[in-house]
Amino acid sequence: MRLFLLQLLFTLFISFSALMAQETNDTISKTDTLIQTTDSIIEPVEEKLVSIIGVGDIMLGTNFPHPKYMPPQDGDNLMKPLYPYLKNASISFGNLEGALSDSLPITKRCQDTANCYAFRSPDFLFKHIVDAGFDVLSMANNHSGDLGAPGRLNTIKQIENAGLNHVGLLEYPTVVVEHDGVKFGFCAFAPIRGTCDLNDEGEAVRIVKSLNERCDITVVSFHGGAEGSKYEHITREREIFLGEDRGNVYEFARKMIDAGADLILGHGPHVLRAVDLYKDRFIIYSLGNFCTYSRMKVSGINGLAPILKVYTNKNGEFKKAEVISCKQIKGLGTRIDKQNKAALKLKELTQADIPEAKLNISETGLITPKN
Repeated sequence: MRLFLLQLLFTLFISFSALMAQETNDTISKTDTLIQTTDSIIEPVEEKLVSIIGVGDIMLGTNFPHPKYMPPQDGDNLMKPLYPYLKNASISFGNLEGALSDSLPITKRCQDTANCYAFRSPDFLFKHIVDAGFDVLSMANNHSGDLGAPGRLNTIKQIENAGLNHVGLLEYPTVVVEHDGVKFGFCAFAPIRGTCDLNDEGEAVRIVKSLNERCDITVVSFHGGAEGSKYEHITREREIFLGEDRGNVYEFARKMIDAGADLILGHGPHVLRAVDLYKDRFIIYSLGNFCTYSRMKVSGINGLAPILKVYTNKNGEFKKAEVISCKQIKGLGTRIDKQNKAALKLKELTQADIPEAKLNISETGLITPKN
């Protein structure tokens, strides 16, 4: 009887030990599974970025004051080598310098037509801008009114018939363009009658705030500052040129960002100016000229014509930018510059004019925020 009890107790002990071991193994297995699941949850997700391409002034040729200022082959090859770059972004933007028409009269006062800079680009040239992949064009500049109200109306007609967007005239202060579920808002300013006034900062702030409420990314363009190679440096002061108040572009850019802008694209001086970062928002004070076939200098720094590609997150915070260096070649058009002169010039100007800018600029044109 005692032997039977001992055998029974031994059997129960072995069974209990096996059960405990099984429970321990189950616990370890579940813990391992939990750890693996937790690891997969906390794995960082790459932030999705959007990209905006900006270029400077576009004027593909003018038949005023003489047809000799028109490009060869109807302008077919002026920008064609750059189409793949211009189309490689969420949104592409440029400044349309001048008005479109085959024959409307010039309304700009010209005592000497040989030295009068009025731009009348025939309608057929606009197809090259469409083919290049531009989405939004600014009309806020000092040449959009060269043909008066009829010229502006015809320019608007050509843009809208092609399915593109325009912005910057008093009647058209803003536009919102959606791409892949992201709403991009654009507005544009210039110190020119008939355009949204660069120097009416109160109204500009109101426009930007209103636009920012309707979109995800707010882009502000301005046409301001003095013109020419003598004015490649920003002064952080109000600029007067040919008796006109061309604004304080440094101050204007900051006020627009305070109002809700995410990206500032400047043009007007016909040469490049420095880049900047303010409240994690990117600024370029002038993109210079991009494709201006005639009546504008294209030698030296006047010929630098970059394509700027800016990357932000969906909140508009700057992440990086790429400067695709291009140059204008007299009588030919705009081409890639393998010497990266535009990128090098932007680095030089930024170091000279805004040394406190928290940006790294490589010689190849990559711009990143400093840590």
